[in-house]
Amino acid sequence: MIVAAALPLVAEYGAAVTTSQIARAAGIGEATIFRAFKDKDEVLDACVAEAVGTDHVLRELASISLDEPLADRLAEAAEALRAHMERMGTVVEALHASGRRRGRGPGTGTGTRDGEDPPPDGRAQSVTALRNAVIELIEPDRTAFRLSPEKVAAAFLGLLFTRLQTPAPDAGAPLTPEELIAVLLHGTLNTPGSA
Repeated sequence: MIVAAALPLVAEYGAAVTTSQIARAAGIGEATIFRAFKDKDEVLDACVAEAVGTDHVLRELASISLDEPLADRLAEAAEALRAHMERMGTVVEALHASGRRRGRGPGTGTGTRDGEDPPPDGRAQSVTALRNAVIELIEPDRTAFRLSPEKVAAAFLGLLFTRLQTPAPDAGAPLTPEELIAVLLHGTLNTPGSA
């Protein structure tokens, strides 16, 4: 409850958010925050963990009905993943812009609080979990593909994550989810196989 209330505030104010603001947003007394967290830095650490964690987006991906057409399933997945990446970027960028670097306090440069190194496989585990969730969405249509669902999922995620990056000035707007899925499923030729 505290972290859920704090996330939008951290996205808006970065490390300048106060525990008083968080308490008001959560509908609790400020002292309640300090019963759950040692200090504001622990609250900020929990917000970062929540923003970069994949539990929420994995639940969204798992809720997509396998009875829907493949293109619709992938469009829903693209939107869920876009929202996850946007939320993660907003929180991390707000904290960075307000002077808080990775880990505790300004300029610590550590991957976690108290100078610990981050778990070496945490990011890899998250990517694997996301890829596996997309594979599950593709699996019912396995026979329609020339490639394995694993390779199709990797291509989907690659296209999606590239789409989310800021485009070059001369590249125009990034691919829409529909365009991304059309490229994934049908390529870029007017008549596939005609070139």
